[in-house]
Amino acid sequence: MNKIRLSKSTIGQEEKDAVLAVLDKEFLGMGAEVNLFEQEIKAYLNTTKEVMCVSTGTSALHLAVEALNLNSDDEILVPSLTYVASFQAISAARVKPIAVEVCEDTLFIDLEDAKKKLTSKTKAIMPVHYASNAKDIKKVYEFAKENNLRVIEDAAQAFGCINDGIKVGVQGDIICFSFDGIKNITSGEGGAVVTSDENVIQRVKDARLLGVEKDTEKRFEGQRSWDFDVKHQGYRYHMSNIFAAIGREQLKKINTIEKKRKEIVNYYLENLKDISQIKTLDFDYKSIISHIFVIKTSKRDYLREFLLSKNIECGIHYKPNHLLTKYKTDSLATTEKIYEEILTLPCQLDLTKEEQDYVINTIREFFNA
Repeated sequence: MNKIRLSKSTIGQEEKDAVLAVLDKEFLGMGAEVNLFEQEIKAYLNTTKEVMCVSTGTSALHLAVEALNLNSDDEILVPSLTYVASFQAISAARVKPIAVEVCEDTLFIDLEDAKKKLTSKTKAIMPVHYASNAKDIKKVYEFAKENNLRVIEDAAQAFGCINDGIKVGVQGDIICFSFDGIKNITSGEGGAVVTSDENVIQRVKDARLLGVEKDTEKRFEGQRSWDFDVKHQGYRYHMSNIFAAIGREQLKKINTIEKKRKEIVNYYLENLKDISQIKTLDFDYKSIISHIFVIKTSKRDYLREFLLSKNIECGIHYKPNHLLTKYKTDSLATTEKIYEEILTLPCQLDLTKEEQDYVINTIREFFNA
């Protein structure tokens, strides 16, 4: 068996043709394609919120935090078990990320621990839709309302997912998506901020273009601002027409993408359920498009070595941020226990049934199941 990849980008001729069409127009930066991608995302979500595309999911989070006008001693509650991008986005905005435990069965932010971490400096909470799961998000908003907090949803892995019958991004305060190469849809690199807060909207629109006020409108017309003002720190965080062209074609395929990912996940669930040494996460898999598929086992490291020896890539999502030098804090016992048990199995669109059978049979061989 050739190496089975954990994750990979999957694009077709449609994406290649769309990129060539942009190259032929010789307007590669932020322009009409980005405008169209934003409008098509908005139509797909069926939302009245504003959609603003940026260069990455991390820049989406960074700009969302900056748009809240927080001070350097302010704090944002965030689960430790997330990719470092969540923490870096907060600290990049000169705000302090406060590492919070996650719940053992869902790996969602533990609101009981969040309550213990509340201080007068706490201004926001950043729940992370780990492995595309967002089913406890209502509790986060109840918690935020009780404590007068803003909510920035790190929904990098949850584009296209459903929660309580509604697509992620339709409801809520500020929602941030990622469209990097291996997400549910990709634009090569890219992300989006979704919100109805007019102040946040204007700050994000300006800040993604170096803080140049109202430059977005000019770019969408194929022009740029020459006589302008800048009042806030900005960044080169805009999305290019090239990336938007890829994203637009991917968005057309999201129903096919959803079907394939659900087939992969359901096959894992059905064929691993009788292995007592393995636990799956407490997700509503019927409602989500799984960006990654994670299992838990006390024999994680041994299983991982065995899979790798059989040419099967697997991952660990993620090393808790409170264990990293930059964000090191006191122990989070539950998160650290989970970190020792989680293993991510191949779950990408080009995974064949033969390859998935090989993964499953290799796991069964390891456990003598």
